[in-house]
Amino acid sequence: MPHTSPELINRINASIAHLRPFLQADGGDIEVLEVTEEMVVKVRLLGSCTNCPFSFQTLKGGVEQTLRKDIPEIKEVIAVE
Repeated sequence: MPHTSPELINRINASIAHLRPFLQADGGDIEVLEVTEEMVVKVRLLGSCTNCPFSFQTLKGGVEQTLRKDIPEIKEVIAVE
């Protein structure tokens, strides 16, 4: 993950670890792929999250909101294929 410190990656992973059980309970998961220079976190939704009609709400209302609360320097979270 370019442009990121190990400490930032640890903070992102710790924040996502709190969300992961909720995603896994519905058959999904999430993988952090990259953090850009602009502090955009790129993730891949896995399992049932990939084609769930509510995945956008989960991403923006759950993942992004939690990460931005825990790590204020994060600007956005986007899902990539």
